[in-house]
Amino acid sequence: MAGDTLTSSEYIRHHLTNLAYGNLPAGNYCDGHQVVTDAGWQLAGCGEAAKAMGFSAIHLDTMFWSVVLGVLFLYIFKKAADAATAGIPGGLQNFAEWVIEFIDQSVRGSFSSRNELVAPLSLTIFIWIFLMNLMDLVPVDVIPALSQLVGIHFMKVVPTTDPNATFGMAIGVFILVLFYSIKIKGVGGFVGELTLQPFSSSNPLVNVLFIPINFILEFVSLIAKPVSLALRLFGNMYAGEMIFILIAIMYSAGTFMGLFGGLLQLGWAIFHILIITLQAFIFMTLTIVYLDMAHHEH
Repeated sequence: MAGDTLTSSEYIRHHLTNLAYGNLPAGNYCDGHQVVTDAGWQLAGCGEAAKAMGFSAIHLDTMFWSVVLGVLFLYIFKKAADAATAGIPGGLQNFAEWVIEFIDQSVRGSFSSRNELVAPLSLTIFIWIFLMNLMDLVPVDVIPALSQLVGIHFMKVVPTTDPNATFGMAIGVFILVLFYSIKIKGVGGFVGELTLQPFSSSNPLVNVLFIPINFILEFVSLIAKPVSLALRLFGNMYAGEMIFILIAIMYSAGTFMGLFGGLLQLGWAIFHILIITLQAFIFMTLTIVYLDMAHHEH
């Protein structure tokens, strides 16, 4: 849709733009439909205005769909728990038990310590990210078209294509890793891991010389954990969304290209089911592994 009024580049840019709310300084900013000149807290769609808002900018569409899908996850599993029976289980109970058993096996295989938080956290991460990724299978124009009917001109519906969301989850995991690293090993043990490996010597004076080198190497390795978690999920989902948008452009290029685009969309959607599941599983598994490392001396 909107192929008659937007060029291909404008169409792509429009679908990749978040609905931002923040404190906009005075200036000329085009939000795609009007020029915003007044300063103050307001909505804006274009990247230029969102950039001018700085750290105060909030992507409302990312926040909205993240919360909605999180509530949906809680509702489904709460309903399954309320309907649980020792007799013949229903379809929802079977599904919930299968997911929980899968998560339990993953935790037992990758986490060797005892921590009652890890399994529920892994379940939450896997289902929540899976649901957010699943929104990528909704045709790219459906929800944005509905939002335009109520005056909302920008609406990205896949939260994991926003680095703010993926980095938010990754930083949350990173904080837990730091917390348990210090809690289990103590401040001295944690600092020792950052400064006394991988290079060490039986000579204390040589170890002192190795401390700066070890710290640089271990600090980079530590920081790489949340960065890799966030960018891996964001990169894969962003690329998948971009392909769906490019296929959607084909519908405005004639009957033949439209039919060909339909076949491509079906094929990519089927393949994308594997991608969205795999990315949720990878994020969950790496979270378990990182927390396991935080519980052990190295």
